[in-house]
Amino acid sequence: MRIVSYNVNGIRAAISKGLLQWIQSNSPDVICFQELKATPEQIPLMVFEMMGYHHFWFPAKKKGYSGVGLLSKMRPDNVVYGIDDPLYDDEGRFLRADFGPLSVVSVYHPSGTSGDERQDFKMQWLPVFHKYVNELRKQRSQLVLAGDYNICHQDIDINNPKAHVKTSGFLPEERQWMSEFLSDGYVDSFRHLVKEANQYTWWSFRANARERNIGWRIDYQMITENLTDKIASVGILTEAKHSDHCPTLLELHE
Repeated sequence: MRIVSYNVNGIRAAISKGLLQWIQSNSPDVICFQELKATPEQIPLMVFEMMGYHHFWFPAKKKGYSGVGLLSKMRPDNVVYGIDDPLYDDEGRFLRADFGPLSVVSVYHPSGTSGDERQDFKMQWLPVFHKYVNELRKQRSQLVLAGDYNICHQDIDINNPKAHVKTSGFLPEERQWMSEFLSDGYVDSFRHLVKEANQYTWWSFRANARERNIGWRIDYQMITENLTDKIASVGILTEAKHSDHCPTLLELHE
């Protein structure tokens, strides 16, 4: 199973930049989208169907904001929208599809970059997410938690770490949360295989940051430890340029 996760920063804008053609040529089995900024009525669903995908969407109630989606070539056994908490579900942050024993989640963690209120919301969400997936793991033991976590975990995941120690996304408390999360039976699938620095998934639109590779790695495909032996390959697909993010890839053996 080839799983791609992609914060598209507005799916309509990404489509205008060639997203559909990229999907057609790469043909992943599952695609997890974040930051749709659109409702299903605004998305060309028939095109995805013509490419052979089942599609599921969980938009935010606020128009033009947040939202997650999931495409799959296989029909899921079950699809669950949200975590049954309106505070977070109204922002369209969690969508799960079950395929036999495996569950794939598209998750969009809040950003705290717009100010203290949203940073507080982010720090409130993180333990809620952690507790929810721990409970989910009791029934669904094989989890892929793919999405934009809006956190750089280690110094090697960000350009110039010393300059960002007080910046949302690289705050000590955010990094500590991720360390605790990973120590609780989850694996950063990319870092499991790739140890090199300067591997980024997001770049500012300013100052030619992408061309200069001045970026952040904030997009992950976290997996439960019991899937580690099934990792066939991982990747950061920097050639895809439909967003200020690029897709991540996780390929699992049967």
